[in-house]
Amino acid sequence: MRKKTVVITGGAGFIGSHLCDKLIQEGHRVICLDNLSTGRIENIKHLLKDKNFRFKKFNVTKYIAIKGKVDYVLHFASLASPEDYLKFPIQTLKVGSLGTHNTLGLTKEKKAVFMLASTSEVYGDPLEHPQQESYWGNVNPVGVRGCYDEGKRFAEAITMAYHRVHHLDTRIARIFNTYGPRMRINDGRAIPNFIYQAITHKPITAYGSGRQTRSFCYISDLTDGIYKLILSSFNDPLNLGNPHEFTILELAKQILALTASKSKIIFKALPQDDPRQRQPDISKAKKVLNWQPHIELEEGLKKTVEWFRPNFYSH
Repeated sequence: MRKKTVVITGGAGFIGSHLCDKLIQEGHRVICLDNLSTGRIENIKHLLKDKNFRFKKFNVTKYIAIKGKVDYVLHFASLASPEDYLKFPIQTLKVGSLGTHNTLGLTKEKKAVFMLASTSEVYGDPLEHPQQESYWGNVNPVGVRGCYDEGKRFAEAITMAYHRVHHLDTRIARIFNTYGPRMRINDGRAIPNFIYQAITHKPITAYGSGRQTRSFCYISDLTDGIYKLILSSFNDPLNLGNPHEFTILELAKQILALTASKSKIIFKALPQDDPRQRQPDISKAKKVLNWQPHIELEEGLKKTVEWFRPNFYSH
């Protein structure tokens, strides 16, 4: 039986590289495209000698040409951390618009199945809690975070347009906060920041009062959900994340306890348009995919801290 071929953009990134692992484990051929702007070759080094894996350094805002049969196209290329997209807003918008257009074009040419890695950020600073897929969001299009939020909202819109006009078989995963090994230490997001600060006994920087909430999904739970979504026939956007909600302050204290750190928690001003609440309603994913996350925050944080300890100096 012929192996299915999957093209994944952003495949050397945090989520993308774990997805490459999952796809190889499930018996697929994987073609990974990444320009390594935020992805790291170390994330996929263990796959480079695998006959079913191919890496190509490539910027997906350019036309994509792939020889041979392609069964799935997964668009996971993006500058996903605030640290990155605040520094590179134009590149962020281009990968969300031109990158999505080019990957949809490849999908149409190959008569493949398309998946967009969207984000909970399409909900902005939500006025609905928890967030259901039917919620249209509360986004500031001209704020500093607009490059990421609106880039992803455009990506969803063009994906659905291709689905309706060209009858493309599409999937949209709205991914909520995810964490685990291979996150970049200078990523700018709460978990790698706090772990790095705790391990090095630097002050832990919480923003605002620390009472804003997040829901954190461990990477293996997320990749299981993504894989189930790829194999489903569900075309509308679908939330994937862990609905267990924690304050940023609770997270900081848990990381301090796990690392036995002497760090003190200090407070800084809340960044512009930073969402106060973030919690997915995953009832649709439970029903459609029979999926829900299983790894609790403490277990996932332990695994992440274990990975960071020997690795943090190399980041």
